[in-house]
Amino acid sequence: MKLGAFSVSLSVKDIVASQAFYEKLGFQVFGGDASQHWLIMKNGDHLIGLFQGMFEKNILTFNPGWDQNANPLDSFTDVRELQRELKAQGLTIENEADEATTGPASFIVVDPDGNLILIDQHI
Repeated sequence: MKLGAFSVSLSVKDIVASQAFYEKLGFQVFGGDASQHWLIMKNGDHLIGLFQGMFEKNILTFNPGWDQNANPLDSFTDVRELQRELKAQGLTIENEADEATTGPASFIVVDPDGNLILIDQHI
């Protein structure tokens, strides 16, 4: 199963302090807008999202259709197909993607320890 680009989405208390901290670890702003309380930061192929006040827990994020530079892939497994595969394996899906649609969509699964996993397709 190919899930696409991977990042960790961190729920932060202070976007400015978090940005400064991760810059010391070698991350650079790759996208987002600190004035809107969110940034995507990159160090090599490693991506983290910093989100202030947008969700309660940290989230593992996969983006079908994107490589690690947010470039569209020529070929990928659509988020709705991934959802069907996981449901067939007995996983519970939260915030299901509407299977009657095409294009951008997302869904969430929760691992046995309560960690959120967001499958978020942007194309």
